[in-house]
Amino acid sequence: MKINRRTLLRGVLGGAAITVGLPPLEAFFDTHGKAYAADGTVPRRFGIFYWGNGMHPERWTPANEGAGWTPSEQLMPLAALASEITVVTGMMVKTGNSVPHGSGPAGLLTGAPVLNRGTGDFSFNAPTLDQIIANEIGKETRFKSLELGMRPGPGLSFNGQDNRNPPESSPHRLFDRIFGGGFTLPGTDPIIDPKVRLRRSVLDAVMNDSAKLRERLGVRDQRRLDQHLEGVRELERRLARLEERPLTLEACRVPAEPMADYPDIEGRPQMSAINRAHADIMALALACDQTRVFSNFFTFPVNNVLFPMASAGHHQLTHDEPGDQPQVNAIVKQIMTELAYFLGALQAVEEGDGTILDHSVVLCTSDVSFPRTHSIEEYPILLAGSAAGALKKGIHYRSPSSENTSKVSLSLLRAMGLRAAEFGVGGGLTTESLGAIEA
Repeated sequence: MKINRRTLLRGVLGGAAITVGLPPLEAFFDTHGKAYAADGTVPRRFGIFYWGNGMHPERWTPANEGAGWTPSEQLMPLAALASEITVVTGMMVKTGNSVPHGSGPAGLLTGAPVLNRGTGDFSFNAPTLDQIIANEIGKETRFKSLELGMRPGPGLSFNGQDNRNPPESSPHRLFDRIFGGGFTLPGTDPIIDPKVRLRRSVLDAVMNDSAKLRERLGVRDQRRLDQHLEGVRELERRLARLEERPLTLEACRVPAEPMADYPDIEGRPQMSAINRAHADIMALALACDQTRVFSNFFTFPVNNVLFPMASAGHHQLTHDEPGDQPQVNAIVKQIMTELAYFLGALQAVEEGDGTILDHSVVLCTSDVSFPRTHSIEEYPILLAGSAAGALKKGIHYRSPSSENTSKVSLSLLRAMGLRAAEFGVGGGLTTESLGAIEA
């Protein structure tokens, strides 16, 4: 098989020749690089709520430990949900701090050091927690995972090295993607495009050709090819879901359609309106079992979003605001207010013997602790929900010895039913989960 940029995988389907294109492979270039589960039980869900630029540890950490934690100043917006949230403090990312605002989330979400691209750009070396979990529990749903964000940006959900899942920043596009064409209310007969069955078989038809090609590729190109074919396979899984009659999900309904656009007002984004529209959509997407894994990137690392009443961008204020930084403090509390709404939307949807939040765990975190110094000690970690009883709720656990944040990550994998013996590599490696937060 001759390999070049025009190479196609070929096969036969229904007597007709079909082809599948390939991703950009190193081999093309020269050396210069020119529903409910089958047993009827309520499924567990995993989510991430992420914000950039950290918090203030002295205003964040609750004064008391154990059950019945008392909200600190910055956590006060979450007071009504305190019994649903476990606060984890005193933990440290152990994978190094080579890239400000990038090393922390890489260590927590992948257990591996960040990949430094230079000039402030970075990538991750391994899949993030959400995708590790989605690869196990996302195969039964229409969307393996859903990513959203208040502003356009790259996001921090990775399938593997340099392979990101970009978040959707438009509530209207998110609504249309989930509840537009292809969505069927439970108990009703779906309308099937007759071309769907043909599309579903494309990958199988070219597997022989792809196996021959794979034998001639280097390791890096094999990885790219595998990722590309997995993307095709994921599309086929989604198409297969369209052919199935959904089971009855009592809490499922179509949410109110959001506005077509949320333009900035005097240079400030409508962050609350966007986040709340996203929250209402995501709560019902979970109720309708369209996905079981999601990531909400409220803001990104090093963001300079102009928050209400702030005199400058968020990141700039974390470095330039003098004294005890009252504006930065106010911004953290605004973010926690939006987190409270998001979690409240999940709690408001009843299903089975509890709520969506009861059957979920949402990891709420940032990229640093104290942003002025880019510290990855005292790392901010909140866990909302119990993953259907797998995790404790309503406690404050404070590490006595700056334990590895990977312990939390391993606890989350196990809470979601994954048989994970370890998490992370190098300094981020742990074979011990954080037993204090496990039920």
